[in-house]
Amino acid sequence: MTDSSDSDYSKRTSWRRLTIFSLIFIAMTAAGLYAVYDRFAGRSITFDPQLIAPSTLLMAGLLLLVYFVSDGLRLHFTLRALGHRLSFGVIFRLVFINLFFSNVTPMATGGGFAQIWYLHRHGVPMGRATAATTIRTVLAVIFIFSLTPIFLLTLDALKNHSVTGNIGVALAIFITLYLGFFAILLFRTHWLIGPLSRLLNTLHRLHLIGENRHQRWQFKARREMLRFSRSFGDYLRGRPLFVFLSILFTAVFLLSLFSFPALLMHSLGYDVDYLISVGLLVVTTFIMYFSPTPGASGISEGVFGSFFRDILSGNHLVLVTVSWRLLTIYLGMIVGLIVLQRELVKDRRTPG
Repeated sequence: MTDSSDSDYSKRTSWRRLTIFSLIFIAMTAAGLYAVYDRFAGRSITFDPQLIAPSTLLMAGLLLLVYFVSDGLRLHFTLRALGHRLSFGVIFRLVFINLFFSNVTPMATGGGFAQIWYLHRHGVPMGRATAATTIRTVLAVIFIFSLTPIFLLTLDALKNHSVTGNIGVALAIFITLYLGFFAILLFRTHWLIGPLSRLLNTLHRLHLIGENRHQRWQFKARREMLRFSRSFGDYLRGRPLFVFLSILFTAVFLLSLFSFPALLMHSLGYDVDYLISVGLLVVTTFIMYFSPTPGASGISEGVFGSFFRDILSGNHLVLVTVSWRLLTIYLGMIVGLIVLQRELVKDRRTPG
């Protein structure tokens, strides 16, 4: 009876947090869009029917298909390299659940936990699930963090820009720390066991966790981290075709993500320099990685508006900013919320 009530309380608390983060996401998004409208668009906005022309909707639909499918396949082949195979239905439900969680939790941390929970729920051991989601993230980070300095140094549109002009040192520190953490996580996982154990000891001494939970978490933390370390080695030793395809579909996923602004601008009749558009969005995405707001809400819109204000006319800037976020984030979040609700309903119907 106690376990059941604790579980119900935990679920209610989790939903409360998600609701609060969702409201913050909406508020910050509105603030970011207003900042674009007020500071960069000259308080001008005009709806352009070219954005809903059949040809635009067809191209956007095809690009969305590539975007979502490649997102699912990069995780699918990472799991295959680790020796696990889940149905495509499970994989693509996870794509949308991840989109929802990663955009309503600060710095996208919830997306990783949600993926691990979901994979474990479908039979993937916790260490393997952690390895799969971390490897998938690391592959994307390597692409983005490698390209960002190149675009910062070569794009005239970013030279002396107010957002990027003084971030050279910060950029170097962020890239070093971020990639350094993942390098330790992937190659020297056992280095993290000591600090994690001390953290749990501190929580126990402060009476934040009880004796039984402390012992259980110590055991599970050590076990899962060692499993994770072995899992990453298994990924590198996995079938080369699956490793290659996980990298390839990561590249396809990112390229499709970075192509949405160019598609939107082309549909509005702009003569688009595709490389400049992609470069600006790579740097935007890099900045979003360090945003403390849920899903980089507010900050992503503001940075996007700041970068693209010299390319787009004022009446189109807010329109393209909203359309970009709608296609890459909002639609997936809505689908993710629906999928999550269905999964939770299934949980309730499943006998304990």
